Amino acid sequence: MSSGLVNFLHLGPSKSGSTWLHEILVSHPEVYLSQAKDLYFFNRYYDRGLDWYRAQFRGAQADYEIVGEVCPDYLACPDAPKRIRACLGTDVRLMVTLREPAARAFSSYLYLRKHGLARDGFRQATLTAPELLDEGRYATHLRRYLRYFDRESLYIAVFDDLEADPQKFLDGVTDWLGVSRLAVSPELFRAQLPASEARWLPLAMLAKHGANWVRRRDGADLIGHIKRSPLVQRALYKPFGTERPTMSPEDVSFVRERLADEIADVEKEFDIPLRQRWGWP
Repeated sequence: MSSGLVNFLHLGPSKSGSTWLHEILVSHPEVYLSQAKDLYFFNRYYDRGLDWYRAQFRGAQADYEIVGEVCPDYLACPDAPKRIRACLGTDVRLMVTLREPAARAFSSYLYLRKHGLARDGFRQATLTAPELLDEGRYATHLRRYLRYFDRESLYIAVFDDLEADPQKFLDGVTDWLGVSRLAVSPELFRAQLPASEARWLPLAMLAKHGANWVRRRDGADLIGHIKRSPLVQRALYKPFGTERPTMSPEDVSFVRERLADEIADVEKEFDIPLRQRWGWP
């Protein structure tokens, strides 16, 4: 069964430029993305049914070359590949953006911390929030997708390329999607939702719980508009200054030791020299 509409998904992982990619592609005249990043259909809300999912793209016209969504939770969800195949068929384009696992995990930890979901240090947080490490099991996640999709369906990008040359990174994505290249202003190339801390933690926690409550009641579009409001972001959060937390060398080694086999397998199976690019021993 196919939705007859959606033909593109960015699968994740989180903290690997998904918000940036969504904000860039949503402005492309040949691309229609759901207003809300993170519909969570194929992991959290699959029981809502395909008609609900189709309704999230009701604004898409027939002349859009690409229709889809960005949801970084799909990569690590064991059930997502089978569900995507069942709903969207085999012609859907699937994209992932791999980020050095220690840096990705620490960025995710800072996100949890600013919402009051990680009160202890990073190492302790990996026990209460195992997804900090689990999202970096790239070989395991990619193999699950290859059980249901051909290798040609999968576009594997590397976060370092986005940091080094955003325009070149975007050109690679649009060329793969088969849409025209998009020259983007320097303002749009700035990081979306950069690492920050709550101005007042109780308010940030309330906002997070409220957003989840609205999502559960089919308010994804509303959340999308609110999250993209600079006024809301400034009211709730402030960028880290000179006191930005940093990851200790011991914690970097801790993550790399636990995920070394995963990264080695990605290198072997997809011919991408990740450890060399990331400066791993």
